[in-house]
Amino acid sequence: DLVLNGVPFQLTVIGGAELVANYTVLSATGTILATGSVGSFAQSTASGLVVNSSADLPLTVQVGQWTEELNLSLIPPWFSLLPPLVAIALALVFREVITALFVGVWLGALAISGFNPITGTWRLVDHFLVRAVSDVDGGHPQIVIFSLLLGAMVGIVSKNGGTMGIVKAVAPFARNARRGKLATWIAGMGIFFDDYANTLIVGNTMRPITDRLLISREKLAYLVDSTAAPVAALVPISTWAGYEISLIGDGMRIAADQNPAGAEALLSISPFAVFVQTIPYLFYPILALFFVLLTSVMGRDFGPMVDAERRANAGNGLYRPNAKLATDTTGTVMRAKEGVSHRLRNAGLPVLTVVLVVLVGLYTSGRTDAGPEASLMDVFGAADPFDTLLWGSLAGCLVAVAVSVGQKLLTVHEAIDAGVAGIRAMVVAMIILVFAWSLGDVTETLGTAEYLSLILSERVPLQLIPAIVFVTSAATAFATGTAWGTMAIMLPVVIPLTTALGGPVTHPGEPGFGILLGATASVLAGAIFGDHCSPISDTTVLSSMASGCDHVDHVRTQLPYALVVAVVGIFIGNIATAYGLPAPVALILGGLALYFMLRTFGRPVDSTSGGLP
Repeated sequence: DLVLNGVPFQLTVIGGAELVANYTVLSATGTILATGSVGSFAQSTASGLVVNSSADLPLTVQVGQWTEELNLSLIPPWFSLLPPLVAIALALVFREVITALFVGVWLGALAISGFNPITGTWRLVDHFLVRAVSDVDGGHPQIVIFSLLLGAMVGIVSKNGGTMGIVKAVAPFARNARRGKLATWIAGMGIFFDDYANTLIVGNTMRPITDRLLISREKLAYLVDSTAAPVAALVPISTWAGYEISLIGDGMRIAADQNPAGAEALLSISPFAVFVQTIPYLFYPILALFFVLLTSVMGRDFGPMVDAERRANAGNGLYRPNAKLATDTTGTVMRAKEGVSHRLRNAGLPVLTVVLVVLVGLYTSGRTDAGPEASLMDVFGAADPFDTLLWGSLAGCLVAVAVSVGQKLLTVHEAIDAGVAGIRAMVVAMIILVFAWSLGDVTETLGTAEYLSLILSERVPLQLIPAIVFVTSAATAFATGTAWGTMAIMLPVVIPLTTALGGPVTHPGEPGFGILLGATASVLAGAIFGDHCSPISDTTVLSSMASGCDHVDHVRTQLPYALVVAVVGIFIGNIATAYGLPAPVALILGGLALYFMLRTFGRPVDSTSGGLP
């Protein structure tokens, strides 16, 4: 898969247990480009292999007496931006995301196949789609199974009357649209330990309530999406925290290696302390959570969301006519069986089981890896989120079946049929998700993120580093569809860059340390912002799925909100704090700016009647 200058060449040797192969990579002119050795059933990455021009091709790999010629194609670096940009543009223009994603993945497959359209089509299926489904380390099959099991649980609790039981229980509080949105925001804030669990549980649980209150599916998707990753990123006890801290530690070690004079001081700073101190500088996630609350309480919206909310509030449809829902909620799947009682416990017990099993699973798996003396935050950081999500969703399904059959609300056959129907309703979302992952693989193979970092990493004034980092991280996450991947790429680069420009950091009280905190926080904040805006993001897809919303409609209505919050965060947060404004003051001023902006430009959308009786 050598398609760009500097992309690693990988060699795998399959043979006896004692076999070690020495290899040499030669250019067409006989120049040695890389050498190394690799053992059986292992891969060697020749990271120094760089093909400068077509004159170096074809390459020759020599392993002992064996040689093979590699007829590769050099692709201009700008082509790495084409697949994600084409996919995003097609999705937004034609409002049809599956075809758009297909075209984006095909462009990437075309590139790695030497621009042979037939071979490129085969690579789309046997290379990218297969790798997307089978990426266990990335959690892809676990997320698919978790989503399908949760869909089955939703199908069962809908059939046994549990969903309507939730509606009845919440009805005294959520008597109108504003209170319904506020209840959704509270639920999103409450499930803070994982963004995937947050999205799927809150969306599926609150959808029947918001439907009853005539809240548009687009608004529900926004409420769900904009409370999931932001709250998980802010809370130290979450699946995000350990990942962020490990990346911060890597960045500090790299910075120490590049700066021997300040190495001791850099290594003495705890990555956990840096993480905690970056929280006030996470302007986009904090202001995004506040803006969700503002739009809910004030009953005002702007942009395409106004039309969506007024359409729903007037009783003209919870979603746009001809919308292609990511989850099919139009049939009888989500309707209770005739004659069953609408009881809260029929849904509450399965949902509570999912939450408790995931929390206990995170604690136990993290305790095993982190050790008995580790702090609670370290335990959650070391936990395996993907396996625990599987345990929780399976436990929720089993409890839903037990509750339904035990009370004789459903027979075993009816419960299984309801579960299968719930799975079937999520097929479209799973297709979108797999294609989105495939496009992410395309961007990784073509080096999209590395190219963006290269063209955006010019030397700038120290005070503008946080803002530049935010924009770069946002562009990377938007193009690749992954916040975690963006953090993995950016943090080991940003921390050494900031310490190099700001001088040696000897203690947290130095001015340069504040810039370091702002730049580090900007990586995470920018990644979440780009993830919110990108139609190829897995969390954006899951939000559409859990809310039963047209995926492109969700992106179109959420995009203006994300942009407004980001602009306020950049100017009042990133830039102002870099020039000395305290972070808490910046957050207060940013919140006030969002309030007055919504008060001035927002339009009322909630009627006084507030939903169906």
